[in-house]
Amino acid sequence: MNADTTGPHAGPHAGPHAGPHAVVVGGGITGLAAAHRLLAAGARVTLLEAGGRLGGKLLAGEIAGAPVDLGAESLLARRPEAVALAEAVGLGDRLRPPATTTASVWSRGRLVPMPKGHVMGVPGDAEAVAGLLSEEALRRIDRDRELPPTEIGDDIAIGAYVAERMGREVVDRLVEPLLGGVYAGDAYRISMRAAVPALFEAARRHPSLTAAVRAVQAAGRDVPADVAGAATGLGGSVFAGVAGGVGTLPGAVADAVRAAGGTILTGTPATALHRAGATGWRVETPERTLDADAVVLAAPAPVAAGLLGAHAPGAAALLGGIEYASMALVTLAFRRADVPGLPGSGFLVPPVDGHTIKASTFSSAKWGWVGDAAPDLFVLRTSVGRYGEESQLHRDDEDLVAASLKDLGAATGLAARPVATTVTRWTGGLPQYPVGHLDRVARARAALADLPGLRLAGAAYDGVGVPACVASAHRAADALADEIIATPETGHPGAGHSS
Repeated sequence: MNADTTGPHAGPHAGPHAGPHAVVVGGGITGLAAAHRLLAAGARVTLLEAGGRLGGKLLAGEIAGAPVDLGAESLLARRPEAVALAEAVGLGDRLRPPATTTASVWSRGRLVPMPKGHVMGVPGDAEAVAGLLSEEALRRIDRDRELPPTEIGDDIAIGAYVAERMGREVVDRLVEPLLGGVYAGDAYRISMRAAVPALFEAARRHPSLTAAVRAVQAAGRDVPADVAGAATGLGGSVFAGVAGGVGTLPGAVADAVRAAGGTILTGTPATALHRAGATGWRVETPERTLDADAVVLAAPAPVAAGLLGAHAPGAAALLGGIEYASMALVTLAFRRADVPGLPGSGFLVPPVDGHTIKASTFSSAKWGWVGDAAPDLFVLRTSVGRYGEESQLHRDDEDLVAASLKDLGAATGLAARPVATTVTRWTGGLPQYPVGHLDRVARARAALADLPGLRLAGAAYDGVGVPACVASAHRAADALADEIIATPETGHPGAGHSS
């Protein structure tokens, strides 16, 4: 456990720094970003992380001496929050666009270049996906404009809606693998309102789905054509990486938090949460009790639910109902001389074809810093598992490696044996966004409205990407700063917060 600057029972104004005390529960990128933001606003901050390391689903590592990401590998650069945070903690000169953004879909036994002209797999016309889909499917897309409008209501599953308008092949061959790369979920359950909000709103205003897609594209709000990125944003790419790995971002934020006077405790779970007076909180851990003016719950939803049960049982029940998917990443290093020319940055795999892997990223091709650090190696990774496939994670490492090599060989002709392998399991790693998810989150937050000095933040609520997590952290931190800084109750002068 990291050293602390407070005693076993620390009051809200104890320690070397003046200002109200905020406790952040959870040391993933959300919690770290919240701590960083609260410190900038003038609060004194203690961050509690139950595990032995920081970063959550961001993890930098190496394989055969090559640096790699063993978790999330890129930042959505079209949103500013994650890039701005990286710059704020000294990683600006290490931000990199992908070296290539050309991806494929492994469909019906062949690699097909990822089509353009669609929004998260939903085409604006049949021509946009010609070459990937059958002639029958293309004719079905063309009939969309002739169908009467579909009643969408407050929410709808994107897979069900697209299948009704354009047929299941569009969903199974394009929407499903694209959404699977983001949520590890099932397109026939995933909320269109949550996953593709721009398309959801456009579909409510236009008589056909193809018209809605074209409206989103015309507005410049289309979702990237593939999970590897497209042209716009940082360095001409929607996505950005960090030399050395996106997994180095949490450590840089943690260093900045400590440098600003924040306290970070690893191996320290929050075990209970109690009210302390009219507005304060008392956070219990196995070794100490912390008094706080404010608390950010940036841990996974089940942890937040457990802490809230005594104070907001309705909110706790709602949060406890949020489901998670598990997945594994299989990272493989080959001698570069043994690897045939692999196309682009990788490929996606439609689950309907029954393969084990759901995607593969050619890391040495996609990220120049990987290739530069290990020019004699070729590093790639596969992902295994999605919602409802938790059994995949029970397979041993050797089995997952063998299954990955089998699928890679079938897709690309790769026959070489790796010189090194590593399997990283993310159990319960990705919250699911089924129909009604946003309403569930709104109801949970409404149930917490009568508890001052408390906010939820994280991937379970406001989006699963790194920028969405940072934005969620900033909203929570800013709201609490407005409550606890420069208020008559605390008597602190209020440093405000940056936008």
